[in-house]
Amino acid sequence: MTKAFAYLRVSGKGQVEGDGFTRQRAAIKAYAAANDIKIVQEFREEGVSGTVENMNRPAWQELMATLHSNGVRTIVIEKLDRLARDLMVQETAIADLRKNGFTLVSVAEPDLMASDPTRVLMRQLMGAVAQYDKSQIVAKLRGARMRMKAKEGRCEGRKPYGFYEGEAAVVERMKALRVDGLGFDRIAAQMNSEGIETRTRGRWHGVMVNRILKAQEGQK
Repeated sequence: MTKAFAYLRVSGKGQVEGDGFTRQRAAIKAYAAANDIKIVQEFREEGVSGTVENMNRPAWQELMATLHSNGVRTIVIEKLDRLARDLMVQETAIADLRKNGFTLVSVAEPDLMASDPTRVLMRQLMGAVAQYDKSQIVAKLRGARMRMKAKEGRCEGRKPYGFYEGEAAVVERMKALRVDGLGFDRIAAQMNSEGIETRTRGRWHGVMVNRILKAQEGQK
C-alpha cells in the first residue's frame, strides 16, 4: 500500500466553511480506497488563491517540508486547479516535484506527471482553461461590485482583521510579541500554543500574521 499526503485548497475565506474541503476530501478518499493508497496526513490551504506562488502558501510549505523529512513520496489532489490555477505555477510545481522524486496524483486527471508530449500538452491546456476560468470569475465579481456600488453608492468588502469583537485584542498580542523581537512564524507558533484561533477557527501561520500587521501599519 502506498502512503500519501492529501492536499486540499479553497481560494476564498468564505469557502472555508463551505463544501469545498468536504468535496475534495471525499474524492481523494474514494480514489485512495480504489487504488491501494493510504492517506496518512491532510494539508488544507484555507483561503489561498490558486495564482499565489507555492512558496507563499503555508500548508504547501508544511507539506513540502514533511515530504522531505519522513519518507512519504506521493501527494493526492482532487484536480489540477486545486494545485494552482495559474499555468506557470502548475508547471513549476510539477517540475519541482519530479526533480525531487515525488509523485503528484490527481483524481480527475490520470498520468498527471507523465512527460510525454501529449500528456504535457493536455496538462497545459487544462491549466490554461483553469487560468481563463479564474479570470472570468474575477471579472464577474468585479462587475457585481460595480453594479452594487452604482445602485447603493457603496460596496463593502471583507472586514479587515481587528474589526470584529475580540480581534483587536489578538492584534495587540501580535504587536506585543513583535516588540519582544519574535519573527512572524514564531508569533504564529506562540499564538497557536496559547490556543488563540484565527477568524475561521484555524491555526495561525507566519504569512497571516505578517499580512495583518502590515495592514495595521497601513491604517496609521
